[in-house]
Amino acid sequence: MASTENVYFILTKKPERISFAKAGSIVYMPENKYISEMKKSPPPLKLRMCLMNYSRIDYDLEANDMEQLCVEEVELLQALPDEAERLRCFRERHDLQAAMQLAIGTEVTVEEAGKKLRGIIHYIGPLKKASISCPIPGYFFGIELQGPDRGKGYWDGTYGGERYFKCDKNCGVFTPFNRVSSLLPPVHKPSLQSERLELGDRVTCFIDDKFRYGMVLDLLEIGGQCFVQISTVKWSCKSLDLNPIENSSALIIILSDDILSFTCSCFSLSLFTFVCLFYICIMPQPNTFFIAEGESMDVDTPPEADTDYLYMGLSLNSMVEVTLGEGNTYGIIRWIGKLPDRSETMVGLELDENKGVSDGTFKGQRYFKCPVKRALFVKLSSCRPDSRFQSTSSNHNEKICTFVQQLTVAYTLQHTEQVKQLLTGRMKGIQGHCNSCYMDAALFSLFSCSSVLDSMLFKSTTPQDAPIQRTLLNDIVNPLRSNGFVEGRHIMKLRQQLQKHGYSQSFTTDEKDPEEFLSVIMHHILALDPLLKLSAAGKVQESYCYQIFLDQNHRLVLPTVQQLLEHSFHSAGLKLAEVPSCLILQMPRFGKKFKMFDKIIPSLELDVTDLLSEGPQQCMLCGTLAQVECVDCFKDPLFSPTGFKVFCEKCSKQVHSHPQRRSHKPASLEIPKGYVGRKNPHTMIRDKMELFAVLCIETSHYVSFVKYGPNTEDWIFFDSMADRQGEMDGYNIPEVQPCPEVGEYLEMSPSELANQAPRDMKGVAKRLFCDAYMYLYQSTTMCLYR
Repeated sequence: MASTENVYFILTKKPERISFAKAGSIVYMPENKYISEMKKSPPPLKLRMCLMNYSRIDYDLEANDMEQLCVEEVELLQALPDEAERLRCFRERHDLQAAMQLAIGTEVTVEEAGKKLRGIIHYIGPLKKASISCPIPGYFFGIELQGPDRGKGYWDGTYGGERYFKCDKNCGVFTPFNRVSSLLPPVHKPSLQSERLELGDRVTCFIDDKFRYGMVLDLLEIGGQCFVQISTVKWSCKSLDLNPIENSSALIIILSDDILSFTCSCFSLSLFTFVCLFYICIMPQPNTFFIAEGESMDVDTPPEADTDYLYMGLSLNSMVEVTLGEGNTYGIIRWIGKLPDRSETMVGLELDENKGVSDGTFKGQRYFKCPVKRALFVKLSSCRPDSRFQSTSSNHNEKICTFVQQLTVAYTLQHTEQVKQLLTGRMKGIQGHCNSCYMDAALFSLFSCSSVLDSMLFKSTTPQDAPIQRTLLNDIVNPLRSNGFVEGRHIMKLRQQLQKHGYSQSFTTDEKDPEEFLSVIMHHILALDPLLKLSAAGKVQESYCYQIFLDQNHRLVLPTVQQLLEHSFHSAGLKLAEVPSCLILQMPRFGKKFKMFDKIIPSLELDVTDLLSEGPQQCMLCGTLAQVECVDCFKDPLFSPTGFKVFCEKCSKQVHSHPQRRSHKPASLEIPKGYVGRKNPHTMIRDKMELFAVLCIETSHYVSFVKYGPNTEDWIFFDSMADRQGEMDGYNIPEVQPCPEVGEYLEMSPSELANQAPRDMKGVAKRLFCDAYMYLYQSTTMCLYR
């Protein structure tokens, strides 16, 4: 996993006093130190940095002579040994951005000895391990040369005695990104979302001599033509509300000036309407495709629209079906690319039965290996996802009703007995696959027993992001809530889609951090409004999660989450601008590996009343309306261990009459109009948030705890890789188990809990108290408005 405990920069100017450092060198410093430095006012002119690939000695470098890099940029740029070339690629950006779009299976050209050779990417990653002096080694592209360029390479997929992929001798090359170019044309976003037509518009179209009414569901660009996907529902138009009165479906039609007219636009799309309009069918047309010399098979192919949009869910190792002359057959994609004399993108399938024509060869050239009569080469557009693992209902109304029922599970699954019956046991939860535990644990925590973030499953999104939203909703959340189990292939499909989107070239292979995944989903894909609004020095900052940082003099030994949040806000001078609907808190750590505390006590309720920048507060001593706050009293051991120290005028004078507190500087609180002189401030409502899940990490493996009921013992523990069946060709067995023992420890006093040796704690309770990485809280009040 790439290191994310540092921040990275590229030098844009050669330092004056460091002879071996050049413009184009990559430097870095610990993330927590960088944040601390940038909080200073004014920010420092110099930063103490380490140079990549040199000993860990700090050098003072001019802040204006460097630009920050993301981890993915560092991975690619590190593969370039020449600093001048590295700086050029960073400034020009084109090659760097294009490389971030490349994925395993992509057809490319690679420059070798001044010549352009054709091949397919089989590996993206480092060729050496990370070290103290080089926390992020360079990422190289492992490419198998194809066609007439085979034999012009240098390796067989092995480099430095380690195998990264497999190919014939002298058919493989390892190269940095600046020598690789994709053969696929750039993906153009549809230009349909103009001032004339937008998602959600109600439209009328004239088809088959009849007027059809519906809503714009999607805007597409296929084969250079503009298409619009609309509903084909007959609507009751007595009001602006949509009321379906006949069976619904959807279709795609070519967009032209005379085909659509507007009846109403820009209105909200209700949940039921969304369900009714969701499905779309494209009928295949028979087509004959020649498989090999002298052999042919009839294969059903969709209309000519060989685009990434229609087939972005399919990649290497996808399970698919094709229709032959004798019916449907099933297989796995083992190869994707171009065949001689064929312009279309082709796939090599390993079939379930002996219905193929070879063992992985085509016209004498081997593309993959499989048993005889099991290989079949067809167009990518001839393939579709294996229907045996999807809904087989042909009744459209039945599909819709099932879909609606699945969506309501979120509100019924929170009952104790239903959780026990549906969710607990082996092969329950989300099945892990290839370093996916960070994603499995995060998704299970967010959606298994909470609906606080369900809005992002239904919000409008762009056409290019809609497939990811559909995968999240249909393939992950709905099966989890209706069946209690999600197959690992659905998680891999989501990871493949994220990787294809270009957010990270290692989403399908490497372990990430949960906050990185959540940021991509919430911010970059679904454009969810930031969950958290922080007020600092009169300015509002927005984010999706909050990392707890503590100053060195915190004096906490066995803290609660409440104490950690308050101390972090106090040291950073932060307040909440408003109560969040969902609060995601990252626990304090030294980097990603070392815990700051041996144990952390979960706060089942988080009182955020005193953390708000506006609103009435109660005097901590007498309970009347508070008028002043003293930050100097925050750590005074005389007061309670939690809560900001706010007082009424009378109590403040008494507290600060003590000789040890006369130097304190209380500040006046902003009291909302209408609260001054209030007779009974003791009835003031406190703003509290409920804990609903905790992500934990131990030895690089993420698991999660979910609180599903009102009692202290209502906890379940989820591990997506609790067991395994088989070896390399096997599969992981996820497990969800009740863990009522957690409640026993939550009821202990701090002194009793401190005396508990982790190895002696019952069940899995030790992992919750000792390995907490991320806490998730929800406001049952605010989630109604977000």
